[in-house]
Amino acid sequence: QVHLVESGGGLVQAGDSLRLSCAASERTFSRYAMGWFRQAPGKEREFLAAVTWSGGSTLYTDSVKGRFTISRDNAKNTVYLQMNSLKPGDTAVYYCAAASTRLSTYSDAYDYWGQGTQVTVSS
Repeated sequence: QVHLVESGGGLVQAGDSLRLSCAASERTFSRYAMGWFRQAPGKEREFLAAVTWSGGSTLYTDSVKGRFTISRDNAKNTVYLQMNSLKPGDTAVYYCAAASTRLSTYSDAYDYWGQGTQVTVSS
């Protein structure tokens, strides 16, 4: 069982930056591919980015390429999502997730989820 806790969300203005963190309780954190998703009110959960267990490969959805960067520090059991040039459309609850199999853009591939952190971007 992997317990994930997100932090770093908040209220910011358009154009600002935020860095989200996701801390894992499991000491085998480095075995998992990690992903970030978000869900806005009335919308389905959306894949944002994912990183392999080693950090060597990443995936991004087109809408955040060039603005968001996923990274991980296995020594700290933490994955990050650096978000730059934030837009009001980025307002959502952001979730991190752990996959024991492979890198994926599909939420069904992820075994463990955090509780989410709210990001609100004002115009």
